[in-house]
Amino acid sequence: MSNIVKKNVIMDSEAIRRALVRIAHEIIEKNKGVEDVVIVGIRTRGVPLAQRIAAEINAIENCEMTVGMLDITLYRDDLSTLGYNPVVHGTDINFDLSGKHVVLVDDVLYTGRTIRAALDAVIDMGRPKTIQLAVLVDRGHKELPIRADYVGKNVPTSQKETIEVVLNEIDGTDEVYIGERVD
Repeated sequence: MSNIVKKNVIMDSEAIRRALVRIAHEIIEKNKGVEDVVIVGIRTRGVPLAQRIAAEINAIENCEMTVGMLDITLYRDDLSTLGYNPVVHGTDINFDLSGKHVVLVDDVLYTGRTIRAALDAVIDMGRPKTIQLAVLVDRGHKELPIRADYVGKNVPTSQKETIEVVLNEIDGTDEVYIGERVD
């Protein structure tokens, strides 16, 4: 992160919390409840976001949501450029995805390539009834025809800008900010 200068906080912890509560309500509404709905976080920061959304749904619906973790490392289309020994953190989905409404959760939607890899990984594990996408931030610049069903915040960016999400579970604090690459 040394070549990125912190520029502008666009979401503080309260804004993140409100966005996740709204996303939880939208998931319930779109699926007419949460029967057969499972939440799958994409490693790394999609996992705590998925857990937070599931906790909100649990509180609203008085139920226990099923949550999984997905590592898409081996499904990436740029794997050959990452080096000879990519770090695989592992997938933890110990439930059947077949016939389920799978809600994939990630922190930032940018080109769509991470989501394409996640779709491949999920389909390799079963045949879900639907696959939906929830992201904290959609920053535009899609390279693939992928869009989120649930968005915490749309943030149009330039190619020189980057969106950085920091979460308490990983980084010790919650915020989202725009950084600008310094070449």
